[in-house]
Amino acid sequence: MAGHPTNEHARLADDARRDWLRWGPYVAERAWGTVREDYSRNGEVWSSFTHDQARSRAYRWNEDGLAGLSDIDQRLCFALAFWNGRDPFLKERLFGLTGDEGNHGEDAKEMWWHADATPSASYLEWQYAYPQTEFPYDAMRTENARRSRLEREFEIDDTDVFDDRYWDITVTYAKADENTIIASVDVTNRGDEAATLHVLPTLWFRNTWHHDPDRGQPSMGLIDGAIAADDGQGTRARLTPCSSPDSDSDSDGGSDSGSASDPVALFCDNETNDEKIWGSPARTAYPKDGINDHVVDGRPTVNPAHTGTKAAFWFTRTVDSGATATVQLVLDVDPAMPDARTDESASIAPLTSDAATSIVAERRADADAFYDAVIPDHVGEEDRRIARQALGAMVWGKQFYAFDVEAWLSGDPGLPPPPPGRESIRNGDWRHHFSADVISMPDPWEYPWYAAWDLAFHCIPLAHIDPRFAKDQLLLLCDDRFMHPNGQLPAYEWSFGDVNPPVHAMAALLVYEIDGSWDRDFLARIFNKLVLNFAWWVNRKDVDGNNVFQGGFLGLDNIGPVDRSEGLPAGYHLDQADGTAWMASYALHMLELANELGSTDPVYQDMATKFFDHFAYIATAMHERGLWDDGSGFYYDVLHGHGERRPLTVRSMVGLLPICATGSIPTEQILDPSEFADHVLWFVSNRRRFAENIMGARLNAEEPSLLLAVADLERLERVLDVMLDPDEFLSPFGIRSLSAAHRDQRFHVSIGSMTSSVGYEPGESQTPLFGGNSNWRGPVWFPVNHLLVGALRRYAAYAGDSFEVEYPTGSGHTTDLAHIADDLTDRLIAIFRSNERGARPFTGDDGERWDGRIQFHEYFDGDDGRGLGASHQTGWTGLVADLIIRRERFED
Repeated sequence: MAGHPTNEHARLADDARRDWLRWGPYVAERAWGTVREDYSRNGEVWSSFTHDQARSRAYRWNEDGLAGLSDIDQRLCFALAFWNGRDPFLKERLFGLTGDEGNHGEDAKEMWWHADATPSASYLEWQYAYPQTEFPYDAMRTENARRSRLEREFEIDDTDVFDDRYWDITVTYAKADENTIIASVDVTNRGDEAATLHVLPTLWFRNTWHHDPDRGQPSMGLIDGAIAADDGQGTRARLTPCSSPDSDSDSDGGSDSGSASDPVALFCDNETNDEKIWGSPARTAYPKDGINDHVVDGRPTVNPAHTGTKAAFWFTRTVDSGATATVQLVLDVDPAMPDARTDESASIAPLTSDAATSIVAERRADADAFYDAVIPDHVGEEDRRIARQALGAMVWGKQFYAFDVEAWLSGDPGLPPPPPGRESIRNGDWRHHFSADVISMPDPWEYPWYAAWDLAFHCIPLAHIDPRFAKDQLLLLCDDRFMHPNGQLPAYEWSFGDVNPPVHAMAALLVYEIDGSWDRDFLARIFNKLVLNFAWWVNRKDVDGNNVFQGGFLGLDNIGPVDRSEGLPAGYHLDQADGTAWMASYALHMLELANELGSTDPVYQDMATKFFDHFAYIATAMHERGLWDDGSGFYYDVLHGHGERRPLTVRSMVGLLPICATGSIPTEQILDPSEFADHVLWFVSNRRRFAENIMGARLNAEEPSLLLAVADLERLERVLDVMLDPDEFLSPFGIRSLSAAHRDQRFHVSIGSMTSSVGYEPGESQTPLFGGNSNWRGPVWFPVNHLLVGALRRYAAYAGDSFEVEYPTGSGHTTDLAHIADDLTDRLIAIFRSNERGARPFTGDDGERWDGRIQFHEYFDGDDGRGLGASHQTGWTGLVADLIIRRERFED
């Protein structure tokens, strides 16, 4: 289309995106075990709403499913269910252990992949491995309960269920237009003999009528062989099987056990099975688990009248060894669709399989063209694949997130109130928080709720494929429905009042740059909101008013010897090197925002001087108040109390983050007459003590600029001597979060009567801090590595190629900072590349069991690169796509 590089870019244009984005992969992969669904007396989230309850109990806030789709308000949902004929219940949602069951906290115990996606959801691909033998639910629970925190997690891939026979399932969605979605389900028999699989494409309404009586109850019915849905509020849809028999397209030898009546339409109600869950009288004979009970046990729990609020087509397919069978359907989701019950002209002719297959091929070609335009030509084939899957998986991470904290605390009209004391459990002072939005989630199963600093990092790779969405996400977090009236940003639903690092100004600058540096309206809106948040930090997290900050755990979970979110013994407090560095970076990024806006609107120059001064005072305080240890050449947290001041000399990411507090001011902003330039020149002359701590100039560089940095080149060189040492931070796969020197030299500390220690743990966490499901004591994490690479590039632009350091430390080889940044980038990308053994390090295996399919984990083993934690945290691990796309630009 004119004015747009590809068809997909045209779908994302302002005049089209509303319709194309109305349906997408907005259904969570886990809705049970969340804070929102917890109505318990004690706040025990995992036991309040369990996986076993999920098939029988209606959700209050959102829905989950396999390869799920919904409209943008999640009134109507579509997902797949499967049954291998052996499991005790249908596979309607992914299984995993709760925070109490896993030896390292909650953990999904399935194999699935977000294989591909376009940002408009015009093309989506999802893959899943489903055992043909009984799914090992009990084995997963039993073996992980037996294992200690010192042992690795027991994964489904460690069992024998995939050794000889399983179903290899690929689900593809392709939009024929804004209102017509082709669903194609390919099931391949990876076994040595014929097997039967039950496939149940399912359509249902989210249950909103109980807590909102004015909405009215929607309805579904069987009309002309299609499942027709109407919520009476403007949402209508029809789900229709494609007209040709499955066997016609089964060229690989699959056989079709279906008859003329196959598929069978099944209907029930998306209502809780009250008798089973609560032991109370049933409100319907056909509750939420009615389809499950009918298919698995043959019970009369589906409505023979073919009406309800949940429905599925039941396909049965027997497939020969190595063969593939295909189930295809069309989901028409036009809100203007006539009512088929009253309008005979509303009949829709079934789409043929050939026509559906043709549409899928067209949208796949559109996706190819889109990613060819997004990923530069010079990127090699394997890296293109990694970047594309990372970006596509981020689209799958866009979830509908509903949470009205006022209603959650007080109760819904006409329903029993929540138990007393809920405000004292969590989020009692966040009653203003209200969300009913599509938000980028850290991981759709393990973290199906937004987190403030995760979201900021998500927006960086998302800006490459949908900058409008990335900007809207940053603005959403600062919206009055989210930001606290005091200026604090909500951290995450487990505790909105916790503190995440303030990285949102940084993200806004990068999104602005990736999008071509044109959208000053976005910059002005985000800047004005972040001014409030910056003031909150200054007023709430600088205990002594001396420009040194105490932010709590700051997203780094168990990295310190003490739980930094909990209070220390009476009379002690901790000055945090990372908290102060985060604030120095925040001031710098706000300065850069103000300068960019001030280049066309002088009003912002006043704000630029404010943040310039803030940075100077914070950077100076870091060095004058002991966060820099000149003896070891490193930054540390400092413990204060009872007349003593003690650096906690743990070599961790806490001490590396200060070198990320770097920025630059183009010299024309200093040399050209302006209020900001006058202030900087005055500051240099009259505040020499502070100026000497932050500034350097390279006027002979190709792009002369003023460098603002916490660490000057001398301090930088000393920190890099540690950071680039393979025996300390430098891993084959990036920079570790804790020095490997602590493998044999644990750090011990006593504070009053409390004692604790820190040792190098390259893999899973060995402590229960923050649930024990993430670990900052040695593994490689993408967000902080992305920051470190960016910092090295900024120092390189200032220092030039004449400034070299030994790399790796101890090798005797020196090189400039730009080449070090390139090599660190390659180490991070190498986690996903096939190595000389044909393996990808994130798998932890020597082989390619899953044909090169890629998962993007939460973090990675500091020694071998094995993926750890959440297995689909493409949110910030999706930063690998940004590293790939922008790497060659930096080399040039």
